Amino acid sequence: MGFDREALREAVKTHGKVTRVVIAAIKGSSPREVGAAMLVWENGQSGTIGGGTLEFQAAEAARAQTMPARLTHHALGPDMGQCCGGAVSLLSEIYDQEAVNTLDDTVIARSPSGGDMPLSAKRLLAAARGQGIAPEPQLVDGWMVEPVHKPARHLWIWGAGHVGRALVDVLSPLPDLAITWVDTGPERFPDTVPAGVTVVPAAKPAELVRHAPHNAEHLVLTYSHNLDLELCNRLLSHDFHFAGLIGSATKWARFRSRLAALGHSPERISRITCPIGDPGLGKHPQMIAVGVAAQLLRPARQNELKKDLSA
Repeated sequence: MGFDREALREAVKTHGKVTRVVIAAIKGSSPREVGAAMLVWENGQSGTIGGGTLEFQAAEAARAQTMPARLTHHALGPDMGQCCGGAVSLLSEIYDQEAVNTLDDTVIARSPSGGDMPLSAKRLLAAARGQGIAPEPQLVDGWMVEPVHKPARHLWIWGAGHVGRALVDVLSPLPDLAITWVDTGPERFPDTVPAGVTVVPAAKPAELVRHAPHNAEHLVLTYSHNLDLELCNRLLSHDFHFAGLIGSATKWARFRSRLAALGHSPERISRITCPIGDPGLGKHPQMIAVGVAAQLLRPARQNELKKDLSA
């Protein structure tokens, strides 16, 4: 996760001045990782730095804050009675529209005390730019360095019926997903759509498949079996990272036969996952959405666990 500039921009637009509180450094155990952040305004907040006493006190302090930025340090056990035995440093910064407009679009580096950027931070930024790899969020000699968050995964949801809506509700809060939501007309979508979800009404949705990135993930769950079939046909000719189709084993058997008749090999057809989710959870739209979300997130989480174990 990095600096979610768009979420901050929307919060400032809606609430005026907003204080962003980010975990800048950790010693020992902590409820969240470096870079975890929350936004706090007069009557509310979004995001989380771990909940509990730390978050409560940080939010209260953010609402009372008058200086533009400050760095504070907290021993979680002795100071707050939390079970985590570590300590965290929090960077709290007040943003208004003018401040948001000055933010960089790749890496944001700043110091609560001002002054010139230290050589260590300059070297970190130069190495990141030279290698084309965003640096991890970190506090470097008093300077907070954070990459601007950009979703790493493109998810296309085909269908805005009950299951499509449940999926968007479940998946849209996740920071690493850029969701494109497609159906046959604007009346198919709800009046309110979560921020960050791109709604695309199209009379012929299958014509849009060629515009999807080749590394995108797709969930096919329209109101029409014929449209589902055509989307699967187009996806098999276009390529994708993952494609899931809602339906029963009987539906998938028929689709496999029809896709084979359209010229797709058995190996190619087997790249489509059907059914999606966890049938054991039931057929309620939200139950389907929870199962599908777990299915989509499991590979990413396994990669994170591998990194943790190898560290």
